[in-house]
Amino acid sequence: MATTSLWHIKGRLKDLIAYVENPEKTVAKDKDLQDFYNVFSYVSRPEATENGEYVSAINCLKEIALQQMILTKRQYGKENGYIAWHGYQSFKPGEVTPEQAHEIGLQLAKEMWGEQYQIIVTTHLDKDHLHNHFCFNSVSFLDGRKYNYSKTEQRKLREASDRICREHGLSVIEKPHKAPSRQVWLDEKSGRPTRYNVYREDVKEAINFSRRPYYMEEYLRRKGYITDFTGKHWKIRLPQYEHFTMLDTLDERWTPEHIQRTMGAYASFGNRRAAITYPPQMPKSLRDWFKPFQKTSHIYRLYLHYCYLLGVLPKKTTYRPTSPYLKEELRKLDELSNQVRYMSKYGIETLEDLYADREKLQGEMDKLTAYRTKLQNKIRRALPAEKKILREEKAKVTEQITSLRKRLKLNKGIEDRSVKIQEKTDLLYANEYRAKEEQQHKKSQRKERDAR
Repeated sequence: MATTSLWHIKGRLKDLIAYVENPEKTVAKDKDLQDFYNVFSYVSRPEATENGEYVSAINCLKEIALQQMILTKRQYGKENGYIAWHGYQSFKPGEVTPEQAHEIGLQLAKEMWGEQYQIIVTTHLDKDHLHNHFCFNSVSFLDGRKYNYSKTEQRKLREASDRICREHGLSVIEKPHKAPSRQVWLDEKSGRPTRYNVYREDVKEAINFSRRPYYMEEYLRRKGYITDFTGKHWKIRLPQYEHFTMLDTLDERWTPEHIQRTMGAYASFGNRRAAITYPPQMPKSLRDWFKPFQKTSHIYRLYLHYCYLLGVLPKKTTYRPTSPYLKEELRKLDELSNQVRYMSKYGIETLEDLYADREKLQGEMDKLTAYRTKLQNKIRRALPAEKKILREEKAKVTEQITSLRKRLKLNKGIEDRSVKIQEKTDLLYANEYRAKEEQQHKKSQRKERDAR
């Protein structure tokens, strides 16, 4: 069984040239670019590739592959945009030998890109699962065309990988589905409240506390879910997400038949109704101040109100939200805490304060950037003895700019997040209003039945 993925590498031609000229001192501006460099620096990672034995090149020489890719880009004048493509093919632990994995990787790379592109294939042995890395030029050495990774190409890559694996007697994934992002996957693995972990928790509750599918749907709708229990696959979603999630992708056992056989494990005295709890210790001033569905410029109070809803405040509280609208937000507590501290430290109460702070930061950054440019020009013309002093001064200015850039990022993040906080909180209150209306409607129906 092998999984595959492919993604583009952003950068500029001068980034590649800088790396070729001085690989030890070149610092990549993002992780993807650094991973791309790592593939070409296999000599510095002999433990991962068996001293370079499992490194092969297609349409280029592996020792100077990057230089040849640069020449191809210059030949056709394709120096901007995506500079390369980087992908992997990962095998099930214990299913292949290093030789077999490398052979399969080479066969796949030749079939997919071997007619037009310069490619490096490396097989890494430093994990429990053997995996191949593919790095290839974004520009064809034949005609200068740039590679386009469409959905058709994605399907072609997966199908080719599966076919080659079958030819080598390996298993394949029979029912593939889109994998979550790596960060979500890591959070899922650690049990943090991702969207899918929240779904699983609430669906499990609904199954255990309901005797029939009707009551299970009612339970989930009371929590705020949109449900679709028609067809072969029962599905749910929260209003803020566009697509439904099938229950049997959350847990392969959750087919309609299996759910109906196992319902009501904790419903011995009838169906239980879903409960939504609220923070008991929220100050009255914060509780009464917030008005649902009305946008506010008082972002600091909005943040504090939200922190109480999430159970972040007051400190050492045992309260935790039961609403799925809020539970997933607990993943982002670090970001939320940093933004609250920032507003408290710099006295930011309203959006107007935030914009004033941003304008001030931008002004300071512009001045320092202009000064750094002047220093750089002086360094070019300075004598060797003066250059050292000027470079030290330039390094200090760069540190100041970096600090301001981080503050500016926090500042902009607060504005973006305040919109999301308002939307999430409005969804929460909208669900409660809807639940109260439904409850009143059911009461009136009962009264009508009793009166007959």
